[in-house]
Amino acid sequence: MPAPIARKTLAGKKKDKALAAAPARRAARGPAAGRRVRQVEDKRSAILGAALGLFSRYGLHGTTVDQVAARAAVSKSNLLYYFANKEELYVSVLRDLLEVWLAPLRSFSAEQDPRAAIAAYIRAKLVISRDRPDASRLFCLEMIQGAPLLRDELARELRDLVDHKSEVIRAWVADGRLAPVEPHHLVFALWATTQHYADFAVQVQALTGRTLDDPAFFEQTVENVQRIVLDGIAAQADGGPV
Repeated sequence: MPAPIARKTLAGKKKDKALAAAPARRAARGPAAGRRVRQVEDKRSAILGAALGLFSRYGLHGTTVDQVAARAAVSKSNLLYYFANKEELYVSVLRDLLEVWLAPLRSFSAEQDPRAAIAAYIRAKLVISRDRPDASRLFCLEMIQGAPLLRDELARELRDLVDHKSEVIRAWVADGRLAPVEPHHLVFALWATTQHYADFAVQVQALTGRTLDDPAFFEQTVENVQRIVLDGIAAQADGGPV
């Protein structure tokens, strides 16, 4: 009997030793796992960036998976590992763009000063038009084509957010802090004026000789768009527009 007991004790010690070593093994795998996650994210980001550049210039039907793969410096099979087909890639790009466009609007709250909130929104949107003009152009192209692949997203997330923020604008109007204005038309005007500098950048440059990449022109644009919008919706003591 003593021998089996001794063997069992030895097995138990080995098990205890293995359990004790497990955290160290997991810790050793941690950095490697982290690197793999970053590599996956970097590759996916590279594919989305390459796709955005091509889709915004040539559209969905004018762009091929091979072109995107070549621009992203990945193999076609590797690209299709991340995105099943060109349509899925296109929708992924559009969803990322939608999130970028919606982020500044999410910050609106009834507790804010409306002039400060709208002025900040205008600046944020012009920063996007300056830094990501291809994103704005692709979004515009999708809208012109009837948003065939983004209609569901527009009907859900975008509509829900705009409806929610419209209530914030109505609260500002009800408090006498803004002139009476229908919220949807204010939002449309904000989108149109800020995204114009990306969607029609060639026209802007042809007429002014400058682009938003010129810091002085960027600040001039922000100041003028803010003044045009804010003066139009400013409220006097009697609640009427200025």
